[in-house]
Amino acid sequence: MKLCTATFFDGDPERLTAKILDLEAAGVDMVLIPEIYGFDQVSVLGYIAAKTSRIELMTGIVNVFSRSPALIAQTAATIDALSQGRFTLGIGTSGAQVIEGWHGVPFKRPIGRTRDTVDICRKVWSGDKVTHEGKAVTLPLPADQGTGLGKPLKLMNKMHRSDIPVVVASIGPSNVEMTAEIADGWQPIHFVPDRFDRVWGEALAAGKAKRLDGLGPLDIFGDAQLAIGESEDVAQAREAARGHVGFYVGGMGAKSKNYYNDLFKRYGWEEEAEKIQDLFLGGQRAEAMAAVPDEYVDTANLIGSESHIKERLAIYKQVGVTHLTVNPVGANALDDLGAVKAWIE
Repeated sequence: MKLCTATFFDGDPERLTAKILDLEAAGVDMVLIPEIYGFDQVSVLGYIAAKTSRIELMTGIVNVFSRSPALIAQTAATIDALSQGRFTLGIGTSGAQVIEGWHGVPFKRPIGRTRDTVDICRKVWSGDKVTHEGKAVTLPLPADQGTGLGKPLKLMNKMHRSDIPVVVASIGPSNVEMTAEIADGWQPIHFVPDRFDRVWGEALAAGKAKRLDGLGPLDIFGDAQLAIGESEDVAQAREAARGHVGFYVGGMGAKSKNYYNDLFKRYGWEEEAEKIQDLFLGGQRAEAMAAVPDEYVDTANLIGSESHIKERLAIYKQVGVTHLTVNPVGANALDDLGAVKAWIE
């Protein structure tokens, strides 16, 4: 199992450099850089590639709407070359609020566009001329949709690797099935290993039954908040974990369309999901966070004593997690990361 963590760039390159080098020294295997609607992750990853020598790099995530599939492929090829083969392309659909609100692009055919993006990326990386007829993207653009002057093109540069790993972030059943069919890795969110099979088992099995020839076993990226200590020492971390998921379940999306609220219900916390959302959207945020059940905090995170966390790590391994993405929220973040690294090896 590889140890991963995500970090944001706050605008201070010296602080970012120090943090990344500390993570590399602590034994972290991979760092994920988010984007959402902050600093762009591509520039940050290029900077990190130049400052590091061992740690792997991943976009966490590139959405498939705001950049064309060919540009995503070019970007991945560039970061992989700059890092000398340390890059993993993490992609996903994001959500309508970001795609339409920030980028001004219709949130249409998200699964089809994801599939087309993966396919086009691999065609670009092959070095051949790219043609593609998909449900969301056609290359070259058909004449009746443009000038008619488009023609098949190929990447001008030599790839460092033609098999850059592609990880798809997905949580809906159809999207997860597609991910298990075509991707190298799968990145869910708010991962609860104890309830893993009841939520995703059927979709994963259906996708794996159609898995593309030549792909290895599907990598699974589990996630958790991390803080090692006795009850009083990690009380604040527990509340941070409660607030983290409460924000997603309560306010990340509209009342009628919130993927994370739906996921919480599929885990079995139906009443709690409704209550969290009603409180959050009603302006009672503190009460919404308090409504996140202790059972979730205990099973979806790595917060507590050494013995507790070791027991939880065994369950992550048991369900097939290959990459554990942790967010260290305790008082001794680097020490906690180093301890988990030693326990999972």
